[in-house]
Amino acid sequence: MAHNQGNSLLARLFDRVLPTAPDFFGLLAAQSRAVERTVELLVRFMETGRADISAEIHNDEHAADQVKVANIHTLNEAFSTPIDREDIYRAIVNLDDIVNFCKDTVNEMDALTLQPDGHTLEMSKQLLIGATALRNGFSKLGHNTGDAALDAEGARKATRQVEKLYRVALADLFQGDNYIQMFKKREIYRHLTNAAERMAHCASTLHDIVVKMV
Repeated sequence: MAHNQGNSLLARLFDRVLPTAPDFFGLLAAQSRAVERTVELLVRFMETGRADISAEIHNDEHAADQVKVANIHTLNEAFSTPIDREDIYRAIVNLDDIVNFCKDTVNEMDALTLQPDGHTLEMSKQLLIGATALRNGFSKLGHNTGDAALDAEGARKATRQVEKLYRVALADLFQGDNYIQMFKKREIYRHLTNAAERMAHCASTLHDIVVKMV
């Protein structure tokens, strides 16, 4: 009994001096799954224009902010991390930014009384491909890390497609003479490319993590 008590005391002292690191891989995987869900909602909104889906995206953004704050707090309090703190921080913030731009897109469409069109739908579909790749990649960290590099490249490829679609959308948009409508829609297209830009940053961070771990 005394021997077991001594081991228990030693374990408590060890945990106090060198506490167990939080499961940052699990936190990033969960956050990336939440991002994928929001982008799925964005696609559904671009397919239907339904106000209830817009409201869901807005709610997701509030929840995402809470996750970001909680994850950054966990990072700041952690004694040690399995990868560079800066990489974890960049991933947390860029994942959250993707959700923010999804919210900004639907909010401004509502404020400007704009309906989805074929361009916003196709751009959103590419964002979903990228979000799914990020979710796959972050879910592999710590147990199948090397393969996550392919997911990072898949996300980057999707963001490049968004940029191509954006240029096509602009070319179509500026064919007429309804300049007010043109500038309104350009703002919406730009929000979607901003989401893609943050997605590209996130993919680069994922790739950096993989390179440092393998």
